[in-house]
Amino acid sequence: MDRDIVDRVASLAKLSLKEEERELLGKQLLDIINFVRQLEEVDTSHVDQYLLTENSTPLREDEPRRSFSQEKALMNAPQRENGFFVVPQILE
Repeated sequence: MDRDIVDRVASLAKLSLKEEERELLGKQLLDIINFVRQLEEVDTSHVDQYLLTENSTPLREDEPRRSFSQEKALMNAPQRENGFFVVPQILE
């Protein structure tokens, strides 16, 4: 695996690698690429592209119901004010 590619992947993942970790990552990336190449060779022409399985989870009726009182919902909140959660501001 090309060292520049390994360094680029590590940078994107915000990883700081030692040399032996860089070599290991390169080998692992190469293994992944080889596995994907094997998958590309599998004949799937007989498989319906939009095949749906029968094992789906049935949905419950969407009915409003009370689950917690406001007091109970706020009970473990680190900060609350006037019956609401207080969270750090993220927008200016």
